[in-house]
Amino acid sequence: MIIDAHGHLGSWYAFAIPDSSTASLVRVMDQCGVSTMCVSHLLAIGPDAAAGNALLLDEIDRYPGRFLGYAVFDPHAPDARARTADLLTRPGIVGLKLHPDTHEYSLDGPAYAPAFELAAEHDRLVLSHGMFGSPWCAPEHFATVAARYPSVELLMGHAALFPPGFPAAAAVANQHPNITLELCGSRTTARHIAWLITEVGAHRMAFGSDALFLDLRVGLGRIQLAPITQPDRNQLLTGTMTRLLKH
Repeated sequence: MIIDAHGHLGSWYAFAIPDSSTASLVRVMDQCGVSTMCVSHLLAIGPDAAAGNALLLDEIDRYPGRFLGYAVFDPHAPDARARTADLLTRPGIVGLKLHPDTHEYSLDGPAYAPAFELAAEHDRLVLSHGMFGSPWCAPEHFATVAARYPSVELLMGHAALFPPGFPAAAAVANQHPNITLELCGSRTTARHIAWLITEVGAHRMAFGSDALFLDLRVGLGRIQLAPITQPDRNQLLTGTMTRLLKH
């Protein structure tokens, strides 16, 4: 019953993805024992949130039980609040995906406020891209919005992405109980994961793969082979997201 907290459907214009079909992703999920992946659509993150979110709903319906959706909130779209309010009522949508770096807009800026307000109203998760040193979504931006919206469960994507940022990510998570560190990233190692567990605790961390950007098998192997206890491994792979999805 492995739950992947951070995945994607579709393709990206500047990233080599050998097979971007949802069918191929489901095959790899089956091979790895991943029962559910929480996903956003890459088209929605990129040029067209409305069209990408519509494709997300189609794929959730196509593969019942395999995907739970994050609807992408575009802070530049004048009708984003109304569209998002509708999406959060749809079956299979469990939260919102924010990508401040792609949108070039600060996570704690006023145009993202409706996303957090709607997440609070509908009791939904928010997964945001996080990146140490970013002018848009560094750990300090997460600290600001976590304090501003204490009832919203906020996943810090990539746990700030770069190893030099892991201490800052851990510090912010320890200060704000509604922040969970999501662990996908091409520069994250099994030893980094073990260190974060000692600093934050596995109950404040969740496995994510970043498929289709990154290979699900690599991300999962990093957790399976990490020098951690089996109870902590189970918490990362299943326990944390089970709790958040019941929030």
